[in-house]
Amino acid sequence: MKKVITYGTFDLFHQGHANLLRRAKELGDYLIVGVTTDNFDIQRGKINTHDSLMTRIEAVRNSGYADQVILEEFNGQKISDIIRYNVDVFAIGSDWEGKFDYLKEYCQVVYLPRTEGVSSTMLRHKNPLRIGMVGTGNIAGRFADEARLVQHIELTAAYSTDENQCREFCSSKCIEVQAKSFEDLLGACDAVYVATPHFTHYDYVKRALLAGKHVLCETPFVLRTSEARELLDLASEKNLILMVAHKTAYCPAFSQLVFMVKSGVIGKVVDINASVTTITDENSEKMDVSKFGGSMNENACFPALPIVKMLGTDFRQINFYSIMKNGVDIYTKAVFRYDSATASFQVGLGAKTEGNMTISGTKGYIYVPAPWWKTDYFEMRFEDQNRNRKYFLPFDGEGLRYEIRDFAMTVSMLKDSVSSDSSSEESVHRSIITEDEIMAMTRIQENYINETNLFKLK
Repeated sequence: MKKVITYGTFDLFHQGHANLLRRAKELGDYLIVGVTTDNFDIQRGKINTHDSLMTRIEAVRNSGYADQVILEEFNGQKISDIIRYNVDVFAIGSDWEGKFDYLKEYCQVVYLPRTEGVSSTMLRHKNPLRIGMVGTGNIAGRFADEARLVQHIELTAAYSTDENQCREFCSSKCIEVQAKSFEDLLGACDAVYVATPHFTHYDYVKRALLAGKHVLCETPFVLRTSEARELLDLASEKNLILMVAHKTAYCPAFSQLVFMVKSGVIGKVVDINASVTTITDENSEKMDVSKFGGSMNENACFPALPIVKMLGTDFRQINFYSIMKNGVDIYTKAVFRYDSATASFQVGLGAKTEGNMTISGTKGYIYVPAPWWKTDYFEMRFEDQNRNRKYFLPFDGEGLRYEIRDFAMTVSMLKDSVSSDSSSEESVHRSIITEDEIMAMTRIQENYINETNLFKLK
């Protein structure tokens, strides 16, 4: 039996993909198709996929040409697969001409003609998600730069109450529309990215949702549980996507870390500790009590995430211990009590500590070095040091590209499910940060604002 193997992302499966698989199948008796995983695509710089991995696998299977579907997960795997499956022919599109000649040492290499006039890139560009940006500060600038790498979106407009800053921002980021008002911005986009000071988030998010726009809002989302509940319910009522732009939640290594913890590999989690501290100018808006500044309101959203992700949202009590200056906390330690675990975090704007994270379990522990919120590497450690493992996954650029990609994909999935009137399991949106987790993190912020179990230290 003559075996043929080919690989691809197979995003937005189209006639060109079908033609490639048909031609590959004609080269032998048995066709193996390698579908690239999301993490491998990200490692290769492809952060613009539209369809989920399962959708892409099913599309290949449904083509009727693949006898076997495998996952491509790392560089160098092609040689391993060719040897493992005793492959006779490696086939790939002609746009890769010469790229895989090194495989001729292991099997025959055939470059197949591609179908002209159709590609996944063309299909993604056909109906891009138009995003309007409210806020033109530092985080908005990084967002604009990272968004250029995600092909399914287009930055169409920006708005800021500082007209001169907005003009400079639009010019430097090549954004066509400088909106004169927030209403003007809403008229020039399908979705809104909110990157304003956190005490303004509620108003902007609500107005965007009422206008029928999907929303991606920077952290901290809002500081009151009543506001969070209202906005989440409003998004659900209007069938819109409302996501929190928490870059740590969407980076590949953090997701992998959470999956491993939940699998029980370090046993039952008994404690989590994480720190996020920065030294901030005393005149910064982040230190302004009238604008809800302070370490908790600025930074607590980061260490709160792994705690509610891995220990759950049903914490019984939190005690806060704060060093205060001019009415705001320059350093706060929070201690959580669960029914069967503890957790703690340290946040600071006027004090510095090691920004690492440790997750303690009954079989071992996971250590994530500073800055853990930009997770690209973590270690799993056990009593038997021979079992220790190190894990490396990508965290490219500022890390915002991962949340932008997920937002664009989620909106697209919602549109597809509405247009096809589908109620299938695949069409159901699953947020990386769940509503319960959003509410729990907001409750942490609200408890602090209400000074519930807050101890102010001299």
